[in-house]
Amino acid sequence: MTAFKTLDDADVAGKRVLLRVDLNVPVADGIVTDSTRIERVAPTILELAQKGAKVILLAHFGRPKDGPTPEFSLKPIAHAVAKVIDRSVHFAEDSIGEKAAEAVAKLKDGGILLLENTRFHKGEEKNDPEYVKALAANGDIYVNDAFSAAHRAHASTEGLAHLLPAYAGRTMEAELLALENGLGSPKRPVVAIVGGAKVSSKLDLLGNLVQKVDALVIGGGMANTFLAAQGVGVGKSLCEHDLAATAREIMAKANAANCSIILPVDAIVAWHFQADAPSQAYGLDAIPADGMILDVGPQSIERVKGAIDDAATLVWNGPLGAFELSPFDKATVAAARHAAQRTKAGSLVSVAGGGDTVAALNHAGVADDFSYVSTAGGAFLEWMEGKPLPGVEVLKK
Repeated sequence: MTAFKTLDDADVAGKRVLLRVDLNVPVADGIVTDSTRIERVAPTILELAQKGAKVILLAHFGRPKDGPTPEFSLKPIAHAVAKVIDRSVHFAEDSIGEKAAEAVAKLKDGGILLLENTRFHKGEEKNDPEYVKALAANGDIYVNDAFSAAHRAHASTEGLAHLLPAYAGRTMEAELLALENGLGSPKRPVVAIVGGAKVSSKLDLLGNLVQKVDALVIGGGMANTFLAAQGVGVGKSLCEHDLAATAREIMAKANAANCSIILPVDAIVAWHFQADAPSQAYGLDAIPADGMILDVGPQSIERVKGAIDDAATLVWNGPLGAFELSPFDKATVAAARHAAQRTKAGSLVSVAGGGDTVAALNHAGVADDFSYVSTAGGAFLEWMEGKPLPGVEVLKK
């Protein structure tokens, strides 16, 4: 982790620390319904407070279009943060200006303050220098602990690091370390599992991975596009037939890079897209013309498990089938549990991320057994695509 300045490099006692966190949590009737993201940043908040910093939290919430609106206020989230960290959290009704300055001035060493939604100001998403300057006026040090927003060059995720000494928070540090172990300088062989509905949404990802991993398992609806590109009849399955040439290009690229592509060899077919719909396993040469592939079949599951057994590092994004509907969750659950078992045995470094993937691992009951599960969504995907993330680049020494 030497490429990044962390809290180990910062002297924070008595300093005003602007701490960018991800508090974009689900809220219903003013109550936070899932506090996972708050729990992730709690260690950084508490460490800074215990070291005597004045901790000033910066965050966005939702996508407010026209300035301040009650539904996008962070006020109810201040209570949720206080509950998670078991400390009082003050709240300021603006992120800049008089209200923010007054609240910061009242803050004692070790105190915690949450500023109002940064996106109430247009300057946040525009990374406007004047807004950045106004934010920086309330801090001596900047700490970014929001990897999930690091793919955006916004005022509170990138701009501030140009005006104040900048450091990675503990969650950011853990995420960057896990990602480095996943694709940066991983233990080989590296196997990636990529699933999900469409090839079109993951073209950059597939193009980057075939050059970095030793084997690439393709599942989900996107596998149908690859199968169809090889002349397999996929019936009424979700398939981007217009991307057949692109799929063949990706396979040629993989071949040139010595990366094995592992596609399904059999499939679970149903005639209706609904839970517990009658279904049957078919070989690829016998997919019914009126059927839909909703999961990979039993032989394919064994092939995926074999690929996981061969791996020292596993990177996973996207389910192998329509895991939200039983029994089409079978392959995803079997692969997830197999990877978790090998991780617990110390034989595998497993890094997973993306909304559907996190949901699938939770569904399989193994999210806590992977080496690292990223909740970062878009930032995780862009990292897997090999793109530089503005909020990370600016923290480099």
